Amino acid sequence: MLRLTRRSVLNTAKSFHPNARRGMASSFFPDEPKGPSMKTSVPGPASKAIMDRMNKFQDTRSVFFIADFAKSKGNYIVDADGNTLLDVFAQIASIPLGYNSPAFLELTNKPAFQTALANRAALGVNPTEDWVDSVQNAFMKVAPKGMSNVFTVMCGSCANENAFKTAFMYQAAKRRGDKDFSLDELHSCMKNQAPGSPDMSILSFGQGFHGRLFGSLAATSSKALHKIDIPAFDWPRAPFPALKYPLDQNKEHNRAIEKASIEAVDLLLQNKTRPVAAVIVEPIQSEGGDNHASPEYFRNLQAVCKAHDVLFIVDEVQTGVGASGTFWAHEAWNLPTAPDMVTFSKKFQAAGFYLHPRLRPSQPYRLYNTWMGDPVRAMQAVAIVNEIENKDLLSNVKQVGDYLQKKLKSMADRKLLSDVRGQGALIAFDLETPAKRDKFLIDMRQRGVNIGGCGERTVRLRPMLTFQPHHADILLDTMEATLTS
Repeated sequence: MLRLTRRSVLNTAKSFHPNARRGMASSFFPDEPKGPSMKTSVPGPASKAIMDRMNKFQDTRSVFFIADFAKSKGNYIVDADGNTLLDVFAQIASIPLGYNSPAFLELTNKPAFQTALANRAALGVNPTEDWVDSVQNAFMKVAPKGMSNVFTVMCGSCANENAFKTAFMYQAAKRRGDKDFSLDELHSCMKNQAPGSPDMSILSFGQGFHGRLFGSLAATSSKALHKIDIPAFDWPRAPFPALKYPLDQNKEHNRAIEKASIEAVDLLLQNKTRPVAAVIVEPIQSEGGDNHASPEYFRNLQAVCKAHDVLFIVDEVQTGVGASGTFWAHEAWNLPTAPDMVTFSKKFQAAGFYLHPRLRPSQPYRLYNTWMGDPVRAMQAVAIVNEIENKDLLSNVKQVGDYLQKKLKSMADRKLLSDVRGQGALIAFDLETPAKRDKFLIDMRQRGVNIGGCGERTVRLRPMLTFQPHHADILLDTMEATLTS
């Protein structure tokens, strides 16, 4: 691979990466940049000036740089200083089709889209005439097998919060049987007391991330900074399997660690002092370090939930909508029956959760808020589904994912990185220490690649569905130069 230097990258404002033209003839964005082009350091003076202004009103300490979305295109993001970076972070894994996708831009010319922008509906009381079409043509068209209902909300945390509420209401209704709410329940819930406010819980996993709202944060344990100072529910947590890599050399250890995790879940579900209404799990623990488990593990987890009459929630907020090479990452598990609920957001540009009809509350307004989703975002979701289908983007993700993992494992063989793992293009690897990982992320941006981390020392790749092998070559060459400089 070509060795790049920091100086050569920063001094090539009008030149592009030498591998940028590989495969460009078949690009989903023929007019996207041919490669990274760097004019300044990142963040540059223009970004810093805007950040200084913004910091008077909003905290900017988490900001990488200021984006110029008008100039960004395809797999490339442009910043306020005119730097063009290959983007494999993609707005925290939330961009599906690339920047300024023609499929999205065409929507802005449609009267229905303009009407939805000008008149935002409170969907619970006044859904628009075409809302049902968006639900049918986006969310239900790609509903996980065996799931026939969807509840739309505003964000991934909202999706998980409402899935938790659904689980609690379902379990409480099952205990109550055919009876109506008692006066004692109605009065006690207004005081946040039992029996109206029952002592139920959600079981989650160590290193899991499910959001930053109160219920979702109680189920989150990926980073202490998310949770410190916030009152939390005392909910149970099971260990997630800590697999060793390469997988083919650690089969016995990984089987044992997965078995131990299932046994821990089983033991926690036997505790009847605080009944568990549902178990929530990510197909890949994304914020917690891109932690994987085998399909057999998840099948066993569902079986344990069924044995204890506990609902099984799959959190696909970061893993869903094609990033794994299948539309839903949990499809790879070959579950005997569908999960009870599947939450989504990010790459769908909309949020919500799928559920079975039996989980619908028996009274209205129990799952409810003002917006209950957004017709504008639902129309975008239709475009996403159509583009994935028409351009066979799932095959593209599988192809580029296989290619990237093979190349990264070769780099691991040379001890440049370690523990390569992935499903489709949801790929990660580790560096030796947190400090080396953090420096790597910064150095990669200086060389023209926007990239992110997770866990303590993990680098995660979250490219768009339009990311192709010629983009991967640029990424790999830049990584090689950064890791060997």
